[in-house]
Amino acid sequence: MSEGAPAVYRPFLNGRYEVSAGLFRFGQPIPWRQDGAGETHTFALDREYPRFVRSKAAAHRRALHEYAGEAGLTPELREAALTHVARTLAEDSAGALHWDGQTFRNDQLGWAARLDLRWGGIEHLERFAAPHAALVENLTPVGSLDFLGLNAPEDLAVIARGDGGDWLAATHVLSPQHWDPRDKLGRDFVAVHAPVAGSGPMNATAPRLVDAVITRGPFIRFAWGLSMGDRLDHHPASPPDADRHAATRFHPDGAFLRVERQTLTGFPAAGGALFTIRPYTTPLTQAVQTPKHAVRLAQALRSMTPEQVGYKGLQTLLPDVLAWLDARAGSPGTSRSPEGPGGGPGVHSET
Repeated sequence: MSEGAPAVYRPFLNGRYEVSAGLFRFGQPIPWRQDGAGETHTFALDREYPRFVRSKAAAHRRALHEYAGEAGLTPELREAALTHVARTLAEDSAGALHWDGQTFRNDQLGWAARLDLRWGGIEHLERFAAPHAALVENLTPVGSLDFLGLNAPEDLAVIARGDGGDWLAATHVLSPQHWDPRDKLGRDFVAVHAPVAGSGPMNATAPRLVDAVITRGPFIRFAWGLSMGDRLDHHPASPPDADRHAATRFHPDGAFLRVERQTLTGFPAAGGALFTIRPYTTPLTQAVQTPKHAVRLAQALRSMTPEQVGYKGLQTLLPDVLAWLDARAGSPGTSRSPEGPGGGPGVHSET
């Protein structure tokens, strides 16, 4: 468990907004990072860990069934995916979380559970004193997927593939960005992404993309957008806040760059893959620190189609956002045409 600040990613640096797979192999340099280094971790446990657990616990208490479920998940795929979650979550925690093959223990949240990862059950749940035990007090996990999901900052989803095609076989998505996991469960890749404005070209490659995810990973990808608030849970049925509210107006001090770091790990023998989603909500004034940042973000936003602007909820905000970015760039109105690639493929997808 790290006490360090969360990473800052800037996927807009290529000056374009695109809907594409944009897959990076583990270890491949990531141009969205300030140092351009590669990454090999699945889970990121930093100083914002308690914030994620608090948000997930609130969603869980409000209506778990709106965020989590299974559809045709085989025991083999459940076991493969959850074993990977338990093992890598412990490995990525710097000693705060533990997995011995049977029991998962969290020394930060003060609970441990003996898990049946093949059939999805919890055989025993123990609680003990810990720094953040109050966050999960009186919270009862309903199964092994639920328990592991509550221990991770990342949301979890499992993609399955069989003779009839592919489908979303499980979700534990407690930090959705204005979408309902129930609308996606049991549906194939194309149906899951069809509501995303501009997803047509990516959906046309769905069979090859799903095959790559299952057989050639693991991969990392990024999706991004702007939010007028830093709340993690924007389920359509959750209490509304300022983000995408009709009365909200842009102000840089209340705006955030929301970047989703997603990992995809395949299990060919089990016929599926694990998909993790970690949102990073960086204040816009921190994400846009230099004139170059302002120019590239303005270019990326101007490259959006009207459908994408609407899908992202930026209709009333975009003129003021662009005016602020142009002023921050030091050359108002000049950031209208992309200036070249600037560091890799731009990606966006909300599943």
